[in-house]
Amino acid sequence: MELLRVEDLHVSFPTEDGVVHAVRGMDFSIEPGETVGIVGESGSGKSVSTQSILQLVPDADVKGRALFDGRDLLTMSVRELRAVRGARIGMVFQDPLSSLHPQYRIGWQIAEAVRAHRRCSATEARRTAIDLLEQVGLPTPERRVDDYPHQFSGGMRQRVMLAMAVALRPALLIADEPTTALDVTIQAQIIDLIARLQHEYGTAVLLITHDLGVVAEVADRVVTMYAGRVVESAPVLDVFDRPHHPYTQGLLECMPGASTRGRALVPIAGQPPSMLHEPAGCAFAPRCRHALPSCTTTAPPVQHLSPDHRSECVLPMNTAGREIRPIVVTVDAPASRVDIGEAVRPLVRLSAVTKQFVGPRTGLRGGRRLVNAVDGVDLEVKPGTTFGIVGESGSGKSTLARMLTGLIPPTSGRVEIDGVDLASLDRSATNRMRRDVQMIFQDPYGSLNPRRRVGSIIADPLVIHGADPSTIRPTVQSLMERVGLNPEHYNRFPNEFSGGQRQRIGIARALALQPRLIVCDEPVSALDISIQAQIVNLLQQLQTELNLTFVIIAHDLGVVQHIADRVAVMYLGRIVEIADTDELFAAPRHPYTKALLAAAPAGHPSANGQRQLLQGDLPSPSDHPSGCRFHPRCQSRQDDCTRAEPDLLTVPGDPPTRRAACFHPLAASAADAVVVER
Repeated sequence: MELLRVEDLHVSFPTEDGVVHAVRGMDFSIEPGETVGIVGESGSGKSVSTQSILQLVPDADVKGRALFDGRDLLTMSVRELRAVRGARIGMVFQDPLSSLHPQYRIGWQIAEAVRAHRRCSATEARRTAIDLLEQVGLPTPERRVDDYPHQFSGGMRQRVMLAMAVALRPALLIADEPTTALDVTIQAQIIDLIARLQHEYGTAVLLITHDLGVVAEVADRVVTMYAGRVVESAPVLDVFDRPHHPYTQGLLECMPGASTRGRALVPIAGQPPSMLHEPAGCAFAPRCRHALPSCTTTAPPVQHLSPDHRSECVLPMNTAGREIRPIVVTVDAPASRVDIGEAVRPLVRLSAVTKQFVGPRTGLRGGRRLVNAVDGVDLEVKPGTTFGIVGESGSGKSTLARMLTGLIPPTSGRVEIDGVDLASLDRSATNRMRRDVQMIFQDPYGSLNPRRRVGSIIADPLVIHGADPSTIRPTVQSLMERVGLNPEHYNRFPNEFSGGQRQRIGIARALALQPRLIVCDEPVSALDISIQAQIVNLLQQLQTELNLTFVIIAHDLGVVQHIADRVAVMYLGRIVEIADTDELFAAPRHPYTKALLAAAPAGHPSANGQRQLLQGDLPSPSDHPSGCRFHPRCQSRQDDCTRAEPDLLTVPGDPPTRRAACFHPLAASAADAVVVER
């Protein structure tokens, strides 16, 4: 029996440019206890479709039917919908920080959701809130129940949102990008939590995401959306082994990992269409290498490859499968990796670098604790290579990146660029150094001034460093063309560009002064997988053409494995392992590295259940454990791990370029090897 059936759903809403047809004839269903994943690029209609069936899209014109337990949600009155929302259908929104009220305590917000649907006293509602926080794995819920949202990490806030969503044990949980931008370990915990709550309550889950690795792990069925339509719907194993629609095949080919290392990713060419005008034929035809002349004029037929596998495409049914995926689009492979060798002087050298911040007061009259964000880091980066830094949020990655670029000074130690200590530079020399070191920031939306045109944004470094005014515009337009932007869009504002295009603007700005080193802080974490593939390919292409050196910080281990030459793993301000990428991913030496790799999604449904959870949360940098900082969470800890902190040393039998900070490093046996395959 179907819990929810959506039939011929159309959603449109007016804008200044015209009517946007966001959803165009969507059909799907979900059964009790089932998990259905909805995938597709931004703008495909995933979030709009699910929010519109609950009448949460203001000013939208919604047509069709959304039968929930036999009743049409689209014809319900406001009062009837209030009884369904929260009680029967729970919702987890994408950004937990903006979804929680900053002025109310967490416990009060959860209790309010309970009391809105159930008669109970304030004391009973508070007790329920504490129990819910305990169920979602929040440590010390009795104490944290009175905290405010800003006092929680991103993963903890997402757990709070889950607690609110399942407070009344709804029959259906709609989770909109619940793991986006979370660390791989927190992502694993959230997915495991959803699965556990689903098992306990029998809840059906509608999961909206662009992370196909997560879909492979948890979904029973997959719905692929493009331009407001369902272009393919099938059981998860069929989608990964026998994809039929070229768009589904293209999404799968974008996934980075061990199998893509040494070659270019295969992004989907072009951009999604404007939804202001409904296309006459197949909306994907302009980006499809299999398109026929009729595809642009005639709507594609719906083909049933099996009773529960349907696809809107003219391709014959026998073309389904991975064997035709490589011809969706052809991309030249990047130049082969060059062995730099030990004799080459490092472009970047960090020696015993520490960074301390003054924390908040402990009470009204208490003192201030020091936060050890980075604590005694040593590393080297050779010119022309890509160096990856991974670790959970709070491990010190971004602080280290800002010291590398000279944005913040170290508390102690040396940061050297091409043999020159940044602390020894005067103001004039520092300005000259900034020509060689640039940064690409994580958020392509927040890092661009919305009131300035992109031409002036990209030109800023040139203006600051005294470039000839007559050369600035042609230089900027040349940079725009190099990174794949239309030079004619010189005078457009950032809001007129997509997320991937905005990240290209940030890359063009970083290239303006022809730097030698570019530090990339999560450059693809907020992007669709197809756009992510384009940006990763662009970075590799630019490195080959311009002999750039990259330091890339990322929580997506598949991206790091694909692009990096060497990787450092950070935990609580220290590097716990450093090695060449192939060595580290094949057989990690430190238990924390192994835990990170084991927490990553395997990328195929057949590997379900292989992901291992790293228990607990990262301790506070202002009060880290004695001895080995990882020992409270380490399954291999022994007595000596609690008494002293291990040094970063080479494990006997390993090359000198490989080091781990562990008293009991993992053996180099096949049993200990962990391979992340995406």
